[in-house]
Amino acid sequence: MRTVADDIAAHAARHPERIALTTPTGEVTYAQLAARVDEFTRLLRAGGARPETVCAIAVEHGTEAVAAMAAVLRCGAAFLTLDVGQPRDRLAAFVRSAGARLLLTTTAHASLLGDGLPTVLLDRPATTDAPPPPPPPADPHALAYVSHTSGSTGEPSAVLIEHHSLDTYLRDTVHAFGLGPDTVALQTAPLGYDASIRDTLAPLLAGARLVIVDRARLLRPEEFARTVREHRVTALLSVTPSFLTHLAGASGLADPLAGVTLAATSGESLRPFLAAGGRALVPGRLVNQYGPTECTMTTTRHSVPAEPDPSADLVGVPRAGTVVRVLDADLEPVADGAVGEVYIGGEGLARGYGGRAARTAESFVPDPFGPPGTRLYRTGDLGWWGSEGLHYAGRTDRQVKIRGYRVDPAEVEGALLAHPGITGAVVTPHTDDRGRVYLLAHVTGALSGTTDAALRGHLARSLPPHLMPRRFQRLDALPTTRGGKADRRRLAAGSTR
Repeated sequence: MRTVADDIAAHAARHPERIALTTPTGEVTYAQLAARVDEFTRLLRAGGARPETVCAIAVEHGTEAVAAMAAVLRCGAAFLTLDVGQPRDRLAAFVRSAGARLLLTTTAHASLLGDGLPTVLLDRPATTDAPPPPPPPADPHALAYVSHTSGSTGEPSAVLIEHHSLDTYLRDTVHAFGLGPDTVALQTAPLGYDASIRDTLAPLLAGARLVIVDRARLLRPEEFARTVREHRVTALLSVTPSFLTHLAGASGLADPLAGVTLAATSGESLRPFLAAGGRALVPGRLVNQYGPTECTMTTTRHSVPAEPDPSADLVGVPRAGTVVRVLDADLEPVADGAVGEVYIGGEGLARGYGGRAARTAESFVPDPFGPPGTRLYRTGDLGWWGSEGLHYAGRTDRQVKIRGYRVDPAEVEGALLAHPGITGAVVTPHTDDRGRVYLLAHVTGALSGTTDAALRGHLARSLPPHLMPRRFQRLDALPTTRGGKADRRRLAAGSTR
């Protein structure tokens, strides 16, 4: 089957001087990128890369990382991208759980992951003058990439995605977002997260220009806005609602997303951001993406209107080839408008979790309404069907009971963000010494003159008493994960009664 490496080569043949990458070390044309992909393909074939070979890529994000991902796909093998800024022991655990058989790295990072793993140095020329023959077309059902997810257990599991799932998803993304040669996309997701695969490969599939900058520039609102302006960025394919909220709360930034015609969010509920009036931050199209790692990144999409309903958490309609079912505890469909658990099947479904047969069997269940042999992924998300598509209703493992009421902390976060002085909010449940569950609100913003009583008065205008936080913890900034999501686990563990 065709892979993104073939499309890069086609773009290079038609428009060799078109810029493919803008990196901290300079610009790279499609011809140059295609040549690098060819070079790395020869190295990988000589190193033994074949279908089902998992190749760990441990390099800084830039030309080598992009070309290595494409070359692995061209070999019909599978890649595991690693964020080299993470602790060595964590990266080694990822390599082991993914079953990696080759390490693709550079001289500077060669000592990062030892343990005797065969290594291909991407910054060393090939030692043979007789390159192996070109690889055969990729097998659609061979493994394409491995990405880790923690789920509710907190223990990372290796998710196995096949070539047909990745390729179908990337081509659907290009079509759905209208990406093309005039697109300038900014890489925002760090390597090691599946969103970075969309960030990297979808623009190149479309013949667009991909902008890669030092990650520090993406974390500071002023530098982020400057990057968007300097490179005339038009598309953000993987921003989190937490980051958009952080950007909206930065003082002195006028139109930080000027020129951006597409901003696609993922990873978290978008409702708190919309409830705070954040839609006005995005001048162009705002798309809410929903889908777990186990289903190849995105299953549903919703184009957010200029004046959205702030009370709705709409994630939209399934992309072509996918199946979304909202079921009750007996795996029976619930009526439209009724809340149930979201199950996903069809195109994009992972094989399962590498080396974890029990968890795979628990999470990937037979589809009682599909053809024999088809499966559904049990997401742990709650949702309901409305006239515009699927509505997200929280997590089965995040909702709590307070005084007999079922509570989703996201509802409180949305109300908090509507306060003019609050720039960030995360609500976590806790239990006091009498066994009573209560809510703790972690907030950021200019709140030195705002009392807890004033915050409760603000919330009382839209929330019932059982949704009122018992305490408010004021922070300079909310901690985030490397992927840009609010780090709720850290907030819950680090707070005190």
